[in-house]
Amino acid sequence: MERVIYRGPGFCAVTEDGTLVEYLERDGSQGGDIIGGTVERMMPGIGGAFVSIGRKKAGFLPLGEMSKSFAGEPLRSGMRIPVQVKKEETGGKGAYLTRDLTLAGTFVLLMPLNRYIGVSSRIAEEGDRERLRTMGREMASGLRGSRASAESEVCGEDSAGRENVDRTFGIVLRAAALTAERLQMEAEISGLLAEWDKIQGKIRNGFSDGEVLYHQDPVHRMIAEYEAKGVSRTIETETLPADLRRQLSEAGERKVRIRNGGNIVIDRCEAMTVVDVNSGSAGAGGAAAGAYLETNLAACETIAAQIRLRNLAGMILIDFIDMETEDDRNRVADRMREALAADRRKTVVHGWTRLGILEMTRKRT
Repeated sequence: MERVIYRGPGFCAVTEDGTLVEYLERDGSQGGDIIGGTVERMMPGIGGAFVSIGRKKAGFLPLGEMSKSFAGEPLRSGMRIPVQVKKEETGGKGAYLTRDLTLAGTFVLLMPLNRYIGVSSRIAEEGDRERLRTMGREMASGLRGSRASAESEVCGEDSAGRENVDRTFGIVLRAAALTAERLQMEAEISGLLAEWDKIQGKIRNGFSDGEVLYHQDPVHRMIAEYEAKGVSRTIETETLPADLRRQLSEAGERKVRIRNGGNIVIDRCEAMTVVDVNSGSAGAGGAAAGAYLETNLAACETIAAQIRLRNLAGMILIDFIDMETEDDRNRVADRMREALAADRRKTVVHGWTRLGILEMTRKRT
């Protein structure tokens, strides 16, 4: 696969074998940012609290998110706290927030208020998972003293009493860690810890609602993640090439062409996304069953690219052209899984419903 990154002023585009699969530009969003907030009101009946973060709508902070290894000070109305935006404000809903802060690197996610050591679910081989988990424990051990005491001011308690280990932070090793050198990961952790020290300084000095304490540039993060996975070329450009601009424009349309003359129609509903596969000109003149199968197989590539480009998430139902045999349905489901294998987000193809609809889910982020 030839993966090319087009990097311009404030945007990043990724192509795989010439197909545009991801596009991101800076738009002032706060996703992933750590910001200052004030607890407006506690809502134990719905298991959460509403936190003012300088927006028109207060963000929602779940009360049940605290793990055994992260025991922050109990929330109360009027309390000023740093929070991280997990999901942006959309429609009539405020942002979805967390107190379990994370700083994202290329190889690791640093969790300065947590003790958890984890491995990305994208790494499937148990031997690799255990090797990385062991390495993670080693890298996250031995930092004590001033860092631990400074952290306790943010956590609201003595962090040393939470778990009988030397670690003063947790990490999750990302998929890129599988092929990274340990020295690379240790250098990244040190850099993220330095950022955490700056954040703690801002917290101790006080903050206002909505004040950004740490900004995670999504464009920079996406570039770093893909460069860690491996790219064929990185192209610096002021504007996208004409073909990519056309593909980007199609991502705003309901109907998208597929290579053999068929098309897909994408409808986003409140609870799910529905994709309909049509034969179009490929079905003219009464196409044979084999032609319909080829249209379905070709549609898998287009659907996977559009899912990534539009960042579709949640439940996705795909209505392929009817197939006569179970073998054909299995081939289409397998092709769909292959086409989604390069996706950075967790995707699961669950299989066929009784009505012959392919059901899949994609992690919302």
